[in-house]
Formats: sequence, structure tokens, C-alpha cells
Amino acid sequence: MRTSLVLTVIADDKPGIVEKIADQILATGANWEESRMARLAGKFTGLLRVSVDASRADALAVELRALASDEMTIVVTHAADEAPVKWRPLRLDLVGNDRPGIIRDISRVLARRHVNIDELETGLSSAPMTGEALFRARAHLQVPSTVTLADLRRELESLAGELMVDLTLDDVEQE
Repeated sequence: MRTSLVLTVIADDKPGIVEKIADQILATGANWEESRMARLAGKFTGLLRVSVDASRADALAVELRALASDEMTIVVTHAADEAPVKWRPLRLDLVGNDRPGIIRDISRVLARRHVNIDELETGLSSAPMTGEALFRARAHLQVPSTVTLADLRRELESLAGELMVDLTLDDVEQE
């Protein structure tokens, strides 16, 4: 029987970090299944899921934690069992003048509706004419079947008007 481990890694950015982690995963007979990695503020940041024989999961966790140092933090946790729920995948795109609180306000509406944020990517760029900071966000959402697209869109568009941001909410095509 296989189980999954979820790892978070934060390290001073330099070559070889992914290789060290991948070597340890392979040495334990585990499989690297999915990941998201990025360079943020001079740091390497990674989030990944590996599958491993249940009998080897604790040993792999110990070996991965042993890679941690003053320059690298590794957190390993057992993945949670997911309850089967009917979800509708949606994509949210947002752009507007940067100001504190945009994500908090949007996530508050989503949480009230029991919408799960699967992925969230944000960033700043310069507005073409003014050079002012523009905040951009893209989120992949999982919406419970009990929430209609029209109701969620109406609530988010109302908030977007208050925040003075442009917001779109669209279905994601099933793969």
C-alpha cells in the first residue's frame, strides 16, 4: 500500500537543492508525483508530494528532515485522506491597483461559500501608462456543487467594485 507525503522546502537559492531532495526520494523507493517551486525574495521555495510504500514513509520523512540545515528548512507531513466531494473547477483572474487586503477580502468571500483554493499565484507589475503598481492574481478554485456560478460571480463582482479591481470567474475545462 502506498501513502503520500507532502514536503515544504525553503532554502537559500543555489543550484543542487532539487537534486538533493530527488536523490533522497529515489533512494527510499519513493516517487516524486507533483510539485510547485519558485524563487521568492532570493529564497528557493518548494511544495511537493511524493508517494512511498506505507512501510517506508516514516524512514523517508526522517531522511528528508536530515537534509535540513541552517540554509534549508524542510517540513514533511503525511497527506490527508480526501473525502469524496462534488466540486466544480473554476478559474478566478483579478487585476487592479495594489493595496493591502485584496487577497484577504476575496478569500473571505470564498471561505463563506466553502470554496477551496487549489492554487493561487499573485504578483505585482507596473501599469503601462502610470507606472503604478498593479496587483494580479490567478486562482484555481474548487466550488461545491451547492454553490451556483451566478451567485458566486455576483458576490465577487460586487466586492471587485468595492476594491476597484477587474475580476473574471470562468469554468475550467476538464482534462
